[in-house]
Parts: sequence; C-alpha cells; structure tokens
Amino acid sequence: MFYGEFDYKLDDKGRVPIPPRFRNALKDGLVLTLGAEKCITAYTAAEWKKLSTSITGGSLTRSKMRRLNRALFAMAFVANVDGQGRIALPAPLREHAQITDDVAIVGLNTNLEIWNKALWEEEKNISQEQAWQIIESLETK
Repeated sequence: MFYGEFDYKLDDKGRVPIPPRFRNALKDGLVLTLGAEKCITAYTAAEWKKLSTSITGGSLTRSKMRRLNRALFAMAFVANVDGQGRIALPAPLREHAQITDDVAIVGLNTNLEIWNKALWEEEKNISQEQAWQIIESLETK
C-alpha cells in the first residue's frame, strides 16, 4: 500500500528519489505513464499487469479500446530504482507533468503519482475538498 506525500528535487539528469518506504515494493521495477491529470502515474509491475488485464476484459468498442490502449501503453516506460534509490523520469512524461525542479511523490494506495510540486498543491486542495464531500454523502446513506 502506498500512502503519504514526499517532496524532492529533480536532478539535472531527470532523476528523482523514491521514498525509502516504497523502494522494497518497487525493487522489481515500475511502469510510468501519463496520469489523468498533469502528473505521471507509477505502477508496480503486478499492478500494471492487473490494469492491463482489466482493460482487455472490458466491454468497450474496438475503436474505444484502441484509443485507451494508445493513451496508456504508447506512453508507458519501464523504470528501475537505482542504487541511490532514484528513478529516471523520461522527458515526454516530465513534459506532460510540467516537472522541471520541485517534485511531489504521492501515494494512492495501489500506485504512485509524481507531480510538479506547485500543480500538486493546487490539485491537493481540490481533491481534499471533494473527498470530504464524497465521504459526507456516504455517511448520510
């Protein structure tokens, strides 16, 4: 399970540290892809396989399936944690997430998101407000 928020700096080679508590879970590598918002989503190999299987077994039309596959798989990259606990963020993913310096790594239960720190602060405020509204609606049922 991934949880918490961690702030780092991107180095001049496009690498970012992985929080120490996550490194063991990611020792077999991870898959990085475009996040739904302006972020990078990181999956363990096992979670990536689960996602792939669930998409393949869906009931989408062929054209929607092609688009979904293009969106997820064409921009997916394998990454490995190096000896210093860092991963290299591919340039196309850094561009998508507007990551140039300050980075936030955020745990989302089964995966991670990697954000431009300023964009994360904006998203965090929106997400927290909406989360409490969702929780309150669940409590009244």
